[in-house]
Amino acid sequence: MVVVSPDKRVGSVTVVGAVSPPGGDFSEPVSQNTLRVTRVFWALDASLASRRHFPSINWLTSYSLYVDTLSAWYSKNVADEFPGLRKEALEVLQKEADLQDIVQLVGYDALPEAEKGLLDLARMIREDYLQQNAFDEVDTYTSIHKQYVMLRTILAFGRRSAEAIRRGAQATQLSSLPVKSKISRLKWTPEAEVDKLVEEIEREMGEQIEGVVREAVAQ
Repeated sequence: MVVVSPDKRVGSVTVVGAVSPPGGDFSEPVSQNTLRVTRVFWALDASLASRRHFPSINWLTSYSLYVDTLSAWYSKNVADEFPGLRKEALEVLQKEADLQDIVQLVGYDALPEAEKGLLDLARMIREDYLQQNAFDEVDTYTSIHKQYVMLRTILAFGRRSAEAIRRGAQATQLSSLPVKSKISRLKWTPEAEVDKLVEEIEREMGEQIEGVVREAVAQ
């Protein structure tokens, strides 16, 4: 949006509508009119709030109708792969939700290694990426670039771990690697230091995961 002013400033307008319909019925007129204007839906989830996960926005029921419109902008101004990473992360979270009934029946330990790895990756996305502390000086604001490198790093760990599991590694070994703790610290890392830390993580990630694979093959 270009503001009509002598210096031709460029800005944006954000419209937020808070609606709490009786019985959670979002088909009623006020909710529908609000969604028609905003074109974005953030579903607040009491179960997330009870687990101290903030912001308590359900990632599976929330949506944005601007995704396709903004994909080209993200590809140009952030990275070509950013829209694809977002889609990949959502697919992991959906698969995690699909596995919950099985986990409740048989428990995490009884799952195949590949499914354990997927659940571990989903937990990283939830806790190390989506969860935010608004009272922390660093975590309260995150640039799009930092969001991108964090998500790229988390998903890279997930892909490499999945490949390691196919080669015989155990999910529990991979989830206890020191580099995983470094990935968890990315959200608390100041913007100016993020790229350097990501370089260290990418180097150590390959070395540590390959070490687990060698150990598994040798047994």
